[in-house]
Amino acid sequence: MANLIAIFFVLRPTQWLKNLILLFPPFLGGELFLPGILQKGIIPFASYCFASSSAYVLNDILDRDNDKTHPKKRTRPISSGKLSISTAGILYILLVGGALFLAARLSKTFLFILLAYLLISILYSLFLKRLPIVDLFCISAGFLFRLQAGGEVFGVGISAWLFLSVFLLSIFLSTGKRLNEKNTLGHDAGIHRESLQHYPPGFLEGTMYMTGAAVLVTYTMYVISRHSLIYTVPLCCFGLLRYILRVKSGLGGDPTESLLKDASLFVVGILWALMVGWGIYGG
Repeated sequence: MANLIAIFFVLRPTQWLKNLILLFPPFLGGELFLPGILQKGIIPFASYCFASSSAYVLNDILDRDNDKTHPKKRTRPISSGKLSISTAGILYILLVGGALFLAARLSKTFLFILLAYLLISILYSLFLKRLPIVDLFCISAGFLFRLQAGGEVFGVGISAWLFLSVFLLSIFLSTGKRLNEKNTLGHDAGIHRESLQHYPPGFLEGTMYMTGAAVLVTYTMYVISRHSLIYTVPLCCFGLLRYILRVKSGLGGDPTESLLKDASLFVVGILWALMVGWGIYGG
């Protein structure tokens, strides 16, 4: 039983929320509730859940020694010894195999996008996460691969403004997460995450402000052609500012945890989904 609990936590199922980006193209394209669309999304969603969990397992295996001294990560199943390296290795192989098996049932393009996602995840865990700026772009690539995979599997085109909005939002969120880590860990930040020692004072903060403002612009340009969605811009602005406040107040920078634990962000997220849904499907 203890092993099953450890496996459950090493998969980080709360992070599967990020895979809902796969549904953005049909949702924003007004096709989500057409017959068979939701059922069509089950296999690609499961494939990316397996793939994203495999990335976390691999990263935890490679970082296990360093995580043992981290104030939060030392309680993770692998670093704490609750899950053996051999079991984690087998789990990783099964997750990658499952992700590829499901992706192969969809299309060659979807499989190619998933392979690119897995490759970036492996390279990130091995050495790219140590490189400043590159680590941020690797995280952003994961979001963009999900978006493009969703467009492919549902046959919905990705507009330029939507692509830019997701790209800049992912840079904004990953920068906020890194800034929170740097502020929380203090002088030990570079020990636990090598890239943090290469960011000079003010760089991450400035990048967060810059990309946050850019997100507001690109999202506004995206909805400006869809007048029914223009009233969601204030929600977008509030969400961006609330996240910045969380990061600067030391409340945490993980996007998923922020959404689930911050009542204001959670309510804004629900309201955004409802307003966009009404604007697209209620007319």
